[in-house]
This record gives sequence, structure tokens and C-alpha cells, in this order.
Amino acid sequence: MKTIWPLIKKLFLVIFVIHVGWFLYFVFTNFSDAIAVKEFKWQLLIAMGIACLLVIVYFIWLKKNNPIKKAVSLTWRIFFTAYILYFFYFLLGFVFNPPITLTQLGSVLQGNGLSRDYISYDAMGSNIKLAVIASEDQRFPDHDGFDLKAIKLAMKYNKRHPGKIRGGSTISQQTAKNIFLFQGGGFIRKGPEVFFTFTIETAWSKRKILERYLNIAEMGRGIFGVQAAAKKYFNKDAKDLTRGEAAQIAACLPNPKKYTVKPLSNYVANRYDDIMRQMNNLEGDPDIEEIIK
Repeated sequence: MKTIWPLIKKLFLVIFVIHVGWFLYFVFTNFSDAIAVKEFKWQLLIAMGIACLLVIVYFIWLKKNNPIKKAVSLTWRIFFTAYILYFFYFLLGFVFNPPITLTQLGSVLQGNGLSRDYISYDAMGSNIKLAVIASEDQRFPDHDGFDLKAIKLAMKYNKRHPGKIRGGSTISQQTAKNIFLFQGGGFIRKGPEVFFTFTIETAWSKRKILERYLNIAEMGRGIFGVQAAAKKYFNKDAKDLTRGEAAQIAACLPNPKKYTVKPLSNYVANRYDDIMRQMNNLEGDPDIEEIIK
């Protein structure tokens, strides 16, 4: 093990450098003309600048200080070990749903319980897949993880309505957040979310991303995934949901603790009609049909 671990570290150091470099190239080429994400780009640039400055200061002045050297070495080992564990966790995502997410764990700790039943993609049925795409991310088949038009529209809306916050997150972003991260957190969470979204969009298929999302998304207080939601609200399997039932479940996703399906909240009642219309509009789109079949 003593001889294998150094080789593993060297291999993952190469993977890490390529991974981060590819991510930065992606951000600064794909987001270059996107007004909606200039703030994030500047935040990323500032964070990179600070990190580079700290590295320079460390190697020129602070490395000679033994306690600081030990602290930096320990911090790097913790970070790099976490990256290796994350990478294996990401690879397992090809085959398995996450054993538990931080959001699910938080639900248990808050006393909301954990009701879930992971199922295969084929067992979900097409209605709930179409309803969630219609509700959450209508350009899901076409974007590379980030819908810049939706982000821009959301930012304009939020400026005009400071008391009402509208998100522009894609299904891919929400999947990355739910699997690898936590709710809330502002830029502290948003930066890694972009990184993890880029990663799963690069390696996973759209069907795999949607499958993971439909199994782990919160769809009611303590209710996670389409199968648990279908059983709780309509006493049937997800594959047997009607279009209307699927639209009601999809309508609660922006805030499943507040926008309830049973009892039917005003938001879900109003939103579900719009989702039904969007489902009709999207039905027949060859890219969407390929994903939901």
C-alpha cells in the first residue's frame, strides 16, 4: 500500500490539473459573451487571483516557517484526498444512485423523515420525465449544463422584483447540487456547483442526469424521488402517473415544502395548467422524445 498510494496521488494530480484546466477553459470560452454570468466570472477571477497570490507568498516567504508549512501541507492533503474521494463518488454515479445526499440527511435531522424509493429510468414512465423538463428546463436536451438565456432572464426579473427570487438553474445544475453539495450557501456553493455541473455534463448522458435528478429531488416534506412522490400522493407507481398527476408533482419542485401537492396549494394548482400546456408544446420534439423514451 505504501508503494501504491504515491502512484495514486501522482495519477490523480495529473487528473486534477487536467480537470481544473479543462473547466477553466470551458468557463472562459463558453461564458465569454454572457452578460448574465459576468459576475460569476469576475468572482472566479478574483478567487483565482487570491489563490495565486497566496501560493506565491507561501513559496517566497512563508514556506520557511515550519508551523505554517505543516498547516499548508495538512490542508492540501485533506483537500486532495477529498478530491480523490469525490472522483470515485462521481464514477460510481454512472451505476448507482447516491446512498444519501446532504439534502436528504438534512431532512432526517430536521425531523421531516426520509421517504424514497430509487427506481430505474425505464420504471419512471415518460409523463413525469416530460413534466419535469417542461417545468424546470425546457432546453435541457440542447444546453451544455447552463442555460444562459434563462439565467439572464432570471437576473432581469430579480432586479425588477427584489422580493421575489427566480432561479435560472438547469436540471443539470440541480442534479449536481443535490448529489455533491447542499442547499443555500451563495457563491460558496455556486462556484463548486458550476464545477460539478460541468463535470457531469462532460461525462454523463442527459438520460443519466435526468434519472439521477428524478430519483433524488425533493418532492414534498421528506419525500424524495418520483416513485416516493407517486406513491404518497396518488398511491401508484411513477410509470402509471397521468400527465396531470405528473404536472402537479413537477409544479412543486421550486419549493416542495411550501408548494404542496396534497393538499393542493394555490401555486401548484395555478402552475400545473401551465406545465400541461408546455408538455403539449414540447411533445413531439425529437430531442426530448429521445431522452424521455
